[in-house]
Amino acid sequence: MPVNLQGLEDNARKTAISELQACMTDGLSLSMSLKQAHWNLKGPNFIAVHELLDGVKTRLDPNIDDMAERIQQLDGTAVGTVEEVARATRLEPYPTNLTSAEDHLREVANRLRAYGERVRTAIDTVDEAGDADSADILTAASRQADKDLWFIEAHRG
Repeated sequence: MPVNLQGLEDNARKTAISELQACMTDGLSLSMSLKQAHWNLKGPNFIAVHELLDGVKTRLDPNIDDMAERIQQLDGTAVGTVEEVARATRLEPYPTNLTSAEDHLREVANRLRAYGERVRTAIDTVDEAGDADSADILTAASRQADKDLWFIEAHRG
């Protein structure tokens, strides 16, 4: 049964679903990239980077979940299968041949930066369409992505 939220125009709902799905897709791609890096890095800073990447993923995943749940509240369908994420993400494919912590940190930083940019664009689009609640969810995701990018870049030196 549809939730039928009151006070939200159909255009706002459709725009929010589309933007949330795009951000969720890129977030899922980023989350999988973080695990790829976490599992395969080596080097003198191994444990610090290993734990840093786990922390980034731990903070990213609840934001993705919030996006998916908001899509449901708006009567959409959150699509997060590996196949659909691989097809739809705007993030570059994560290289599978890396081992050095520095290479992984560079690649993760690039993806965090792209994800943050995508989410910030979605904030403006959703807000202009009239869905402040979805914009709030995206703002929280953006704030966390920026903070985690700062952590990654600070570690890189």
